[in-house]
Amino acid sequence: MIPIIGDLVLDPSLIEESFIAASGPGGQNVNKVASAVQLRLDLRRLPEAVRQRAERLAGRRLTRDGVIVITARRFRTQERNRRDARDRLVAVIRRAAAVDAPRKQTAPSAAARQRRWRQKARRAALKAQRRGGPG
Repeated sequence: MIPIIGDLVLDPSLIEESFIAASGPGGQNVNKVASAVQLRLDLRRLPEAVRQRAERLAGRRLTRDGVIVITARRFRTQERNRRDARDRLVAVIRRAAAVDAPRKQTAPSAAARQRRWRQKARRAALKAQRRGGPG
């Protein structure tokens, strides 16, 4: 099991892995070894609240079927790309699972209002000075 946050865990059997040929550096080896990794996870398997936030966070990585696809080809070895892809998947789910504290609406303090009014008065005086009369 892959720990996400708190008591939320991800079953590795839900993650589909496929290996594809990576472009970029690697010499002759790049044509022989499928070192890039593509992970797929059906987000419908996650709790509803987490799924909804994960769908918003996934962006272009989300398919029409609600499957998140993460491709890792940053490294030359299959194992490092695999680890990178899993880390990125867990990071998306972790962000989706973390619930932001609700914002408490506050009013500006009296001192802040006073500073604002003083600034506005200074600016108005400067502009009034520029206007001047006919001359």
